[in-house]
Parts: sequence; structure tokens; C-alpha cells
Amino acid sequence: MRHGIVILPQEPWATARRKWEDAEQLGFDHAWTYDHLSWRSLADQPWHATIPTLTAAALSTTTIRLGTFVASPNFRHPVPFAKEIATVDEISGGRMLLGVGSGGTGFDAFVLGQPEYTPRQRHERYVEFVTGLDDLLRFEAPESGGISFDGEWYTARSARMVGEPAQQPRVPLIIAANGPKGLALVADRGDGWVTTGPEGKPEGEWWQAIAGLSARLDDALAAAGRDPQTLDRYLSLDSESMYFLESADRFEDAAGRAAALGFTDVITHWPRPDGIYAGSEDVLVEAASRFR
Repeated sequence: MRHGIVILPQEPWATARRKWEDAEQLGFDHAWTYDHLSWRSLADQPWHATIPTLTAAALSTTTIRLGTFVASPNFRHPVPFAKEIATVDEISGGRMLLGVGSGGTGFDAFVLGQPEYTPRQRHERYVEFVTGLDDLLRFEAPESGGISFDGEWYTARSARMVGEPAQQPRVPLIIAANGPKGLALVADRGDGWVTTGPEGKPEGEWWQAIAGLSARLDDALAAAGRDPQTLDRYLSLDSESMYFLESADRFEDAAGRAAALGFTDVITHWPRPDGIYAGSEDVLVEAASRFR
């Protein structure tokens, strides 16, 4: 089991830097930050940009993997975003993980003046977004003339990337999905699958739902003729109603349950002083000491 930590981009870098460095020292395998312009109950609080934050984290650490949790098509285009991700991956020495999702219906969905899309439209946009990133982030030979595609949502004309990727064949794509179409996309394009499970369920029902999602992913992989062992599975343990880092025992038990369901990675959130994910850094240190 690998362990990840989300560090929300809320603090000035002079303060936040310590958390990213500590995440590495505590033995976490990967550290992430939300890729939003603002987020839910924290919308009126400070919120820094994702790519500069990850660039700074790359320069302040040496071994821990770094990721977006998760990027979406709500305010991104595959061409400039792929170049940004590939550049951070090169700066980090090939430590980036690209978490991607379909894009929620909150602040990010409307801040640029977008209309309200149907679930079908959001999925179709998601497929184009992931497909474009997958193609763009792979090696582009100098004589190739760039990468072009025409879709309903995104267009590229002879796009150039940054050269040979720092990771082969590209930055790993960790695709968020819960529904059947999304799980099919995971099976087709993903190096990993990430889920937060359903929102607002009691803990027992939440674990049952997670088990069901994992089984449905197995079906999607079988339908695609893909070996389940070729896909990493990431479980986010926290939500607005549950925070598994309330105690080291609770976190350890949750990681064990996730492993029993076939997950390779679990992700929790750095404790905040109040509000969502409120907790103690002492608990974080104790929990980390148990998996180091």
C-alpha cells in the first residue's frame, strides 16, 4: 500500500513549503494539491494556483511524487495544460502524476461564463480532454510536425510539446470515475483510477459503495481485455462528512480496508485548523510513523 497526502493551496509559499517538505520526510509516497480556481466552502479564503505550487514543490523536494487532484476540463485546454504538466515533470525529475476528472458543477464550472452542460456533454468533453492529454504528453519526434486534432470541444493545430517526456511513455494518467462510461475511459486510457466514492453516505454504506465501484472497474477492464494488474487504484479517504485522519488508528484501519478491496494507494488530507479536514498534525505524524 502506498500513501498520499493532499495539501490544499491556501497558504503563502513561505508557510506551505514546510508541509511539502515534511510530507516527503514523513514517508508519504505522493503529495497532491487540488486543481481548482476556488473550492466549495473555502471559496472566500485564499487559494493559490496549481502549477506554480507544484513547481515550487518540485524544487523543494527530491523523491516524493507530485500530482493534481484532480485537473478538469472546466477551465483547461489540453494543449497549454499538457505543456505545463510536462514542464513540471521535467523540473521534478519525472515525479509528476496527472490526476484528471470530468469537472464538477461548482464554482469552476461557471467562472469563465460557461453554460450549464448536461452529464452527457460533460462526459464527452472529458473523453476529449483525456484523449488530447494522452496524445500530447507522449514523445513527439522533431520531424512529426506537431500534434493536431479536431473535436467537438477541443482543437489543436500542429501543437508542439517540450520534447522527450521525463517519464515513458508519458506522465501517468490517474483518471477519476464512478459511472460506467467513466470506468470504461479508465480501462481505455488510464494508468490509474481514483475515486472518492459517493458523497453523503454513512460510513458503512460508503465502504459498500467503494467495493461495488471496484467490482465494476474489474468488469470494465475485462470488457477492454486489460489485465487488472496494469492499473493502480487510488482511494481518497476523506469527504465533507468523513475524515479518516481523526486518529492514527482510524486511518490505519481505513488503509487496511482499502487494501483488502484491491486498492494500491490511499490519499488523505493535511489537517486544517478548522472546518473541513480539521485535525491535528500530531495525528498525521503518528499515522505516518505506522507505514514508514
